[in-house]
Amino acid sequence: MARVKYTDSDVSLMARMMRAEAEGEGKLGMLMVGNVIVNRLKANCLDFKDLRTVSQVIYQVQGGNYSFEAVQKGNVFYQRARGVEKKLAKQNLDFWREHPSKFALWYFNPYAECPPTWYNQPFTGQYKQHCYYEPIANTCEGAYS
Repeated sequence: MARVKYTDSDVSLMARMMRAEAEGEGKLGMLMVGNVIVNRLKANCLDFKDLRTVSQVIYQVQGGNYSFEAVQKGNVFYQRARGVEKKLAKQNLDFWREHPSKFALWYFNPYAECPPTWYNQPFTGQYKQHCYYEPIANTCEGAYS
């Protein structure tokens, strides 16, 4: 059973985002970014309340800007999804979760050492250039389901 409901267009959209945000970090890096997208969809808490579709997660606006840098800046986000990224996106949507993104709702590339918190949320680990952060314990049960 899939972690969330999705359509073929959701797979393509998520694949484009994964490629745009983490292509340089290989398949595992793209899976970790995809995991954060699914976690935000499942969370229904904090900054991620009432998000019901992959599209709503990817095009979410916070503080006047899109939540994801790739949507803000465009870069490769607007290129078509390739088969390899679609396969990875489907893995995320169906079942894939691993540390450090397993419960993460945030990630970013600081171009330096990862700070111990991000928006007051604890650091869970780093994969290549991206730092991952999960919600403070007992503040977002949906992120752990």
